[in-house]
Amino acid sequence: MSTPKISIRNLYKIFGARPGEALPLVRDHGLSKADLLEQHQHVLGLQDISIGMQAGEITVIMGLSGSGKSTLIRHLNRLIEPTAGEILLDGRDVMAMGAAELQALRQNAMSMVFQKFALLPHKTVLENAATALKIRGMRREAYEAEARKWLARVGLEGFEGRYPSQLSGGMQQRVGIARALAADSGILLMDEAFSALDPLIRSDMQDLLLELQAELHKTIIFITHDLDEALKLADHLVILKDGAVVQQGAPQHIVMSPAGPYIEEFVRGINRARVLRAGAIARQAAAAGSVSGQVDWNDTLETVIERVNRQPDAVIAVMRNGKVSGIIETGDLLAALLPCTSAPPLGRNTAIAS
Repeated sequence: MSTPKISIRNLYKIFGARPGEALPLVRDHGLSKADLLEQHQHVLGLQDISIGMQAGEITVIMGLSGSGKSTLIRHLNRLIEPTAGEILLDGRDVMAMGAAELQALRQNAMSMVFQKFALLPHKTVLENAATALKIRGMRREAYEAEARKWLARVGLEGFEGRYPSQLSGGMQQRVGIARALAADSGILLMDEAFSALDPLIRSDMQDLLLELQAELHKTIIFITHDLDEALKLADHLVILKDGAVVQQGAPQHIVMSPAGPYIEEFVRGINRARVLRAGAIARQAAAAGSVSGQVDWNDTLETVIERVNRQPDAVIAVMRNGKVSGIIETGDLLAALLPCTSAPPLGRNTAIAS
């Protein structure tokens, strides 16, 4: 695998009056989050986080409320300073950047899309979309043309003269995305960007993001508390609990091989047929004499079920780049559709919350 665009190494964040004194208690003596708070009145926000975020991919960080996901994303552009650890961007130490370098990082290298839209209410849609370019000192004709281009791409052509209060929530979030894209930053930080939207609008925004990403190949760090959203968007999924990474990897792998009861409970209720893809369960085998049908590597198991068509001995060829890359038999399909059952329910208090 190539060198990550962003590397987070052994990152800790402790909130309180003396975080430097509290750090060894956690790092060297294993004091828990609850005990740190009870005994020393400090809050453990992040604990030994190490993540590699690849260029051109969507890294989704998810967890329950209070898991540390929003704290983590704010470390990337140093809106929050860590207690310990490293953050590297293209090999450069973000923690070593001075004020001028850090300002350039925020203005040019990273753009942020917020849950609450963060639009300027006294500015038009066009002016909001052009904010970053105007701050950089670009000529008005140039920054307005660029803003119009991206507003059109997100479906807001003709709304340039409106004000945020005249738009629906979904339209306001489109302005926020257009503003981030107009800034032409290689990295997009999206903190619960779609959480405030109605379900149908939210799904549309997810589709829009994937459509744009297929063309633009941005490095996106996306924060969510919603597993369905995470599985839909993620190339790399990171699940946090109490400020620590519980499991990370390809979403398909996490669903198929959850690392313990906590993750098992997370994935228990998902529609596995809709989430898992044929390539995740295909296995190498000698070419079958006859097959019952074929699917693409990226087709969901819903498509595989259609091809099996209740045949107990079905053999489905899985195609990749025009060639057979593996097969799925009916038994493989049934095994993939059965969720892990070893974990006891986590209880009402662990229901995913915003």
